[in-house]
Formats: sequence, structure tokens, C-alpha cells
Amino acid sequence: MKADSIARLKITLNRVKPVVMRRVEVPFDIRLDRLHLTIQAAMGWTNSHLYEIRAGDVSWSTPNPDADWGDDFLDARKARLADVLDDTGVKSLRYLYDFGDGWEHTVKVERLIDPEAGERYPRLIAASGRCPPEDVGGPWGYAELLEAIDDPKHARHADLSEWLPEKFDPNDADEDTLALEVLLLSEPWPRKPAKKRSRRS
Repeated sequence: MKADSIARLKITLNRVKPVVMRRVEVPFDIRLDRLHLTIQAAMGWTNSHLYEIRAGDVSWSTPNPDADWGDDFLDARKARLADVLDDTGVKSLRYLYDFGDGWEHTVKVERLIDPEAGERYPRLIAASGRCPPEDVGGPWGYAELLEAIDDPKHARHADLSEWLPEKFDPNDADEDTLALEVLLLSEPWPRKPAKKRSRRS
């Protein structure tokens, strides 16, 4: 593996129809807290809930002083994707967003590639299916919502239709908007080698 390899990831939101899938390319040495932000931007989530990244039986998250589960997770700011995959031997990660609604994602490393000259990473390269609205009750709540808005005779059709964003289409990923949100993340993360610290005697 080259130090500057790019990982192509396939992110699938589990137990949701229509299928919600994203393909992103990220630096293979990306920190897990930044991978979390990339997934949020690519999916269309609002980053307003807690999250967990799991590889095998090890979990990472960003420390939260208001949460009482601090000892359950390693610090995502101190772990990099390449090291996690190498240490655990897995080829895919589990990403859980919003512990109440329980949005589970499978993050699969499809392949490693060389970076393209002039490109900025992370970047979104494919998207299908719209991200569900926040706080809708997880996959089961989302399925009920779609059923209600598709049936004008459904008891909750009127109130749920008003609650949804205007012109909500579960099949339209709005890829251009998502791609821009992901691209904006590349600015604060310049690809510069770490500076060597001078040792004091």
C-alpha cells in the first residue's frame, strides 16, 4: 500500500428501500472522525446525533462529555482507516448513526487506487436513493412514512406529507448537492506530510 493511496468505499444504508447507496473516494489514511463527517455529507445526514464506527468487536467515536458511554469507544480522532483495517483484518466497517433511530450502514472498501492529479479528496463519485429524514423512527418508521405519503387514504397521509421537505422523492439522491458537501470537506484537510518534531535533550 502506498502512503497516499485512495480508498474507494461503498456505503449502503441497511434495511431501507428504495436502496440508499453512496460511493466515495477518501485518503486511505483518513482519520475515523473525518470519515464520519464524510459519510454524513455523502449520505445527506445532518450530524446532529451520536455515531459509532465498528470494525469487528472494536468501536470508535468522537468523545462527548455529555454522554455516559465514553469508556465503550476508542477515540476516532486517534485512529486511521488504513491502520484499523490492517489491525482488525476486516474489509468492511459498520457505521451506526443516531442510537435512537438506529441507522446502520455497511462501509465496504472496494479497492485502493492511486490519487488522480489535481483531484481533491474526499469526493463523491456515485449516489442512489435519498437519505431518509432525521428522527423519523429508523428503517421501520421510514417505511411507514413512505407508505403513508404514497396512499392519500392513509390515516397519517396529510400530517406526514406536511412534515416532509418539499418535493420529497425517495429515489432522487440529489447527487450534485451531496457531491458539493463532500467536496467542501477537502479544504480543511490538506494532504501535507507530518512535520518531524525536534527532540529536546
